Amino acid sequence: MAHADEAAIFNKDEAKVDWHDKALWFVRQKRDKSAHKVKGWEELRNYASAIKANVLSNLDSYLLQFEENAQKNGVTVHWAANAEEHNKIVHSILQKHNAKKIVKSKSMLTEECHLNPHLEAHGIEVIDTDLGERIVQLAQEPPSHIVLPAIHKKKEEVDVLFQEHLGTKPCDGDPEYLTAEARKHLRNKFIKADAAITGVNFAIADTGGFVVCTNEGNADMGAHLAKVHIACMGMEKLIPQEKHLGIFLRLLGRSATGQPITTYSSHFNKPEPGKEMHIVIVDNGRTEQLSREDFRASLHCIRCGACMNTCPIYRRSGGHSYKSTIPGPIGSILSPGIDLKKHSSLPFASTLCGSCSDVCPVKINIHEQLYKWRQVIVKDVPQPVVKKTALKMAGSVLANTKMYHFAGKSARFMLKHMPRFVIYSKLNAWGHARDLPEVKNDNFDEWYKKRKKNE
Repeated sequence: MAHADEAAIFNKDEAKVDWHDKALWFVRQKRDKSAHKVKGWEELRNYASAIKANVLSNLDSYLLQFEENAQKNGVTVHWAANAEEHNKIVHSILQKHNAKKIVKSKSMLTEECHLNPHLEAHGIEVIDTDLGERIVQLAQEPPSHIVLPAIHKKKEEVDVLFQEHLGTKPCDGDPEYLTAEARKHLRNKFIKADAAITGVNFAIADTGGFVVCTNEGNADMGAHLAKVHIACMGMEKLIPQEKHLGIFLRLLGRSATGQPITTYSSHFNKPEPGKEMHIVIVDNGRTEQLSREDFRASLHCIRCGACMNTCPIYRRSGGHSYKSTIPGPIGSILSPGIDLKKHSSLPFASTLCGSCSDVCPVKINIHEQLYKWRQVIVKDVPQPVVKKTALKMAGSVLANTKMYHFAGKSARFMLKHMPRFVIYSKLNAWGHARDLPEVKNDNFDEWYKKRKKNE
């Protein structure tokens, strides 16, 4: 189904839509308060955008530099052209060590590659250790947000879920009790794990090290207890030098949740004695996106989720309505690059208000790219006959002054005099949840001419 149809399902529960909207707007407000306390916030955004642009313009050199330095540190580097190769590489490493129990911290790349189902099909237990990720894993759902994966669930729903899967007592959604029980459950998984999988927030070309940012410390717990650490990284995650890291760490936490910095910013450089560390660098469509001049800046993304928290469409339609690994505005410019036909409705799930671009810490012109994708889609993807006809008629009216004025007068007359049941019929989808504005006798042009005459 198209995004609008999926959103209609989410909108059936109006109370849930309202609290989902308010919860995300609260996070957006925290972001604003935190950002406004930083002198030179806009300069930080400019620096981050310029650094990312530099990386993408010299990506081949930085990737080779990173590989060379990582290998010097004793890290094994693997290259994957697509999701299938990524999954095979990870599975082969686990097979080599006969690893059957895996703990995994949050990684949108592994979600993108559908790693969990691949490993589970080969008899390997994969436990997502981020609390939100574990909640949606137990519910057999994908994350609905890249930072707040279970934002669509109320604490009472989590209470019932934990009773079913973890054997907890009913607690009326007590967050402290539920968190404590999750901690006990996950601690046992950490101790028994054969290997740990993490994502990569930032990979540093001149050191060969990488940084993983979490608020729960689950990446550290898994990586330090297990004998094998596999880090899965999109090839765009590079920054040139370690000194640049401070810019991105200041931006990431504030943009994501309003924090000055994530609770844990964990640096991994080389394996501990007697242990192995692997990095899997993944393309999976990134070089193709890089080749698209209008859309290459989408690869600047540092996965903070700020565009989702501010987007009026995302807040009131939920992440699952996008049917893509990365939902929201940024997902709506990334997903069409992967499968244009499947995700052709996503660039239209936007008001083009530009709020997403305003809050993006690396200054991606998201709303402009959404508009450009619309132009591509109208040309390359067959459109419904009704939509094509309506747009053609609208184009004819808007291109002809007399027809435009006639249409305006006709619309004002009908809105003023026709029965309400006709105006708010099934054809008026806009009017299902709102009243149309009161109609005046004159349009702006007529009002302005009268005003000029009376001066």
